[in-house]
Amino acid sequence: MLRARIRSFGYALKGMRQVVASQPNARIHIAAAVAALGMGAYFGIERWEWCVVILCIGLVLAAEAFNTALEHLTDLVSPEHHPLAGKAKDAAAAAVLFCALAAAAAGVAVFWGYFRG
Repeated sequence: MLRARIRSFGYALKGMRQVVASQPNARIHIAAAVAALGMGAYFGIERWEWCVVILCIGLVLAAEAFNTALEHLTDLVSPEHHPLAGKAKDAAAAAVLFCALAAAAAGVAVFWGYFRG
């Protein structure tokens, strides 16, 4: 049972590498995450602010992974163009955008005071 759990982490890490390697937007999100982490360290943000930043990073990267999975699955079941497949992909991309916009707003809320003062 322990081997199966360890193996499942290996599959998850493989999936993370695949998302980062194949999705340019994932690399942009990672760059933004590194910038947010760097600003947090530079400004010495509070513990609760770290929680907000880290949760936002996780939310956006998870949304990107779900979007990638849905795109791959849609391509598998509908290799030729189909309007519904396009709608599914657009909706998944919108979910990532919703998460990224919310994370950006949270970032402004966390860091605004540090830039002002």
